[in-house]
Amino acid sequence: MIFETHQLNGPISEYIESIFHFKDFMPDHSIERVIPTGHVFIIFELDNIPRKTFDNTTLKPNKTYTKAWVSGIHKNYISISAHPKSEMFVIQFKPFGTYPFFHFPAENLSDKVLSYEEIFKEELTQLRENLKKQESSKDKFNVAEQWLINRFNDSKIPSKELLYVIKKLETEPVTNFNEAVNGYPYTQKHLIDQFKKYIGVTPKYYQRILRFNEILKQIRQKESITWSQIAYQCGYSDQSHFIKEFNHFSGFNPQEFIKQEFNKDEPNFFPLDREG
Repeated sequence: MIFETHQLNGPISEYIESIFHFKDFMPDHSIERVIPTGHVFIIFELDNIPRKTFDNTTLKPNKTYTKAWVSGIHKNYISISAHPKSEMFVIQFKPFGTYPFFHFPAENLSDKVLSYEEIFKEELTQLRENLKKQESSKDKFNVAEQWLINRFNDSKIPSKELLYVIKKLETEPVTNFNEAVNGYPYTQKHLIDQFKKYIGVTPKYYQRILRFNEILKQIRQKESITWSQIAYQCGYSDQSHFIKEFNHFSGFNPQEFIKQEFNKDEPNFFPLDREG
């Protein structure tokens, strides 16, 4: 399997989390659950294999995607297809990073997976064709980086005040939510509007996403798990609140999550029909 990532430089690097290309991926499952991280993705299939999303309850297909699509910030998990011999190219934006490139509010993408026909149209299909023409991952990265540079509008970058709050939420203990948002120099309504514009959800909801991802990180690092301790450390009012939140973001209760050994899988991607 080929898996390559690209290190960006210059102003756009502040807004792009990662660009990666993989080929000949051979999963041991056909459906996987994706846990929200707060990021937005542009995804290209380079293998001509249609991808599907599924109803989270019935796991019946609900939409098919080809060529390219955009996955916005999600408020809980989604279910997607996984395919053998996959080749995909992905641009992962930082949580606040889409507006300078997309030129419309991130809220327009919230809880959505949009096909290329619905966003950017021919622009994404042309970029996909250019990516397919390149032999090496490095050349593909250069093509994508130039496209991002061409779309970048530095008049649409987030303010320093907003970035300060975002950084506080990402780096401070989750119980310091009020301290982080109270440091914003304008009204709370203005802060909420800015979060919807740049991230796609309210500050409180973004903090919930961050907190759940911190829980997943802790679970992966611990040999033995005391759920009540994790609930307390992450600022939940009680264990039932913690279990409800865990189920909301993952679709599993904590005990089931560990029983299925999802804590040993890749973060944020959990197979639902793993073979033997």
